[in-house]
Amino acid sequence: MAFYLNLRSFHRNRISYPMPKFTYTAIDASGKQKTGKIVANSEDEANSKLSASGLMVSKLTAAAAGAPARKGAPARGGAAKPKKAGGISFGKPINEEGLTIFTRQLATLLQAGLPLLRSLEVMIRQEKNPRFREILSQIADNVRSGNNLSDGLAQHPKVFEPIYVNMIRAGEAGGVLDVVLSRLARFMEKNLKTKKKVKSAMVYPIVVVCVAVVIVALLLIFIVPRFQKIFSDMLGGAQLPLLTQWVINISNAITPKSFVGAIVMVGVIIAVIVGFRLLASSGPGSKAKDWLALHTPKIGDLASKAAVSRFTRTFGTLLSSGVPILQALQITRDIIGNSILSAALDRVHDRVRDGEPLAAPLEQQRVFPTMVTSMIDVGEETGELPEMLNRIADNYDEDVDNAVSSITSIIEPIMIVFLALVVGTIVIALFLPIIEIIKQLTS
Repeated sequence: MAFYLNLRSFHRNRISYPMPKFTYTAIDASGKQKTGKIVANSEDEANSKLSASGLMVSKLTAAAAGAPARKGAPARGGAAKPKKAGGISFGKPINEEGLTIFTRQLATLLQAGLPLLRSLEVMIRQEKNPRFREILSQIADNVRSGNNLSDGLAQHPKVFEPIYVNMIRAGEAGGVLDVVLSRLARFMEKNLKTKKKVKSAMVYPIVVVCVAVVIVALLLIFIVPRFQKIFSDMLGGAQLPLLTQWVINISNAITPKSFVGAIVMVGVIIAVIVGFRLLASSGPGSKAKDWLALHTPKIGDLASKAAVSRFTRTFGTLLSSGVPILQALQITRDIIGNSILSAALDRVHDRVRDGEPLAAPLEQQRVFPTMVTSMIDVGEETGELPEMLNRIADNYDEDVDNAVSSITSIIEPIMIVFLALVVGTIVIALFLPIIEIIKQLTS
């Protein structure tokens, strides 16, 4: 009996471990940092106990020697590993405008004196988008585990582009995260404003084209077939004017009577669109498309100014945030959105890497205006290159606004004339046989 009791005691002692201890670093309600130890079954329980005590955990590590590995607990003697995002999702969890608002709000919270982790938790509580809220929770877990904010952001490349992550990393290295976030928010706001202006300029022509398509479709599907029947009855199968016959043939092709022909026509249109997209995405096709974008009258002027604004704004923001010049050139090259300009910046990067100043190779590429390269040269000589780049971007933002207004003023009369020509052609085609009918009736 004694042997049996000793055996039970032996097994009980073997499987009953002391509750593990965790060493924590946390921030109290007044913003002061505290360190200490807490006993808990797991990391999650330790976090819950500390949160209930009014502490905001920034770092938590297992401290008890011999503590068993438990689900949710970090490895002994080190910081918890970053949690990685999992699962499959389609599309971006948040659009550009939502990310801009998040960046501005996070910068405001940090500038108000709130710790990073608490600021992230405030943003999580107010975020209504469930997908983005989950991403923010994962980032907050990474920060709580002792990792940098940039490490958590880098795990979500669909949301946070390289420019975003690199600027945050530079801000963390320099201890000016709030300042960098404010610059980043300003950069994103200006970019978003420019994009909205360009998109708003395209709204009018798109609306006019859509209205024209609807009107023409209604005429061809419902009106032209009725006139065709009248012409057949009144003219007794006589030959119709060429323009009228052409309109009637198009009407027959898109009416339910010629369903197969309509399918063929739609298939041809889809094939042309897909073929054009494939050609534009290929190497030579992409270069041709980008070349046309820069050299088409009016449109090329707008595209060129928008590209200069994007280059100088991005490059200047990166440099002012502490990102090294070669890395800033690489990031700018990847996001500028034009293969010709990207290739030019690639060559500039190699020359700067070899020790040359920035302005000379930029001017030799002949893709940026002389005024831009001259101002960059002055910025390098005075040691105020980031400020000069942002000044150039401000000037070109105004030029983009003026170019958009100019193009809009030209597009409006062109679209009105286009709509009048299309509808007028159909109306004239229908009235030509009526004139012939009137002649027969009066003779």
